[in-house]
Amino acid sequence: MLRLGQKVYIVADSFEQNLPVGDYGYIIAYDRNSDNVFDYVVRVPKINKHFFVPTLDIELEEVLVQQEVDRLERESLIDFALATRNEELFRRIMNGEETEAESVETVKETQSQADFIKQVNLKAWI
Repeated sequence: MLRLGQKVYIVADSFEQNLPVGDYGYIIAYDRNSDNVFDYVVRVPKINKHFFVPTLDIELEEVLVQQEVDRLERESLIDFALATRNEELFRRIMNGEETEAESVETVKETQSQADFIKQVNLKAWI
């Protein structure tokens, strides 16, 4: 749940109520009516209006900035891979594979037979 006074951007208009998509606004109230599909009341200062909006139609500024940073980082890595003719890096970025550091799997410890029987017996008592 978003806080009151938090700056949000309108990213969609799912109920076609002529929301100013792309403009920012501030959350001024929660709509606590359970029969209503709208979650927040957002004030858009640019046009000096209040709108009832669902959660899906708004996004925090920080989230949008992080998405843009991720997109720019991906694009710059693609440009670097093309400039250096690094085919492996290019394929990894384009296919969305994990990097080598992330792909290291943790080795799961195996249970001894005695521990397994003990665990089964404990569950049998319950």
